[in-house]
Amino acid sequence: MSAAELTPPEAARWAARAGLPLPAERHAAAAATANHIHSVVAVLRELDFGDTPPAPAYRAGEEQHDAAV
Repeated sequence: MSAAELTPPEAARWAARAGLPLPAERHAAAAATANHIHSVVAVLRELDFGDTPPAPAYRAGEEQHDAAV
């Protein structure tokens, strides 16, 4: 998807391509939802995760320690 917002007809076309035909009254809502998700993901893409380890390295409930300690 480009930087331009998704229009209701485009949302309907993409949904149909995915095998999810939408009733006409849902086109605008689907486009608005897709545009909102795109705006949230765009913000996440700008974050610098730098030294953040990948998710499999995280152990819930365990205290995290620096390797230098």
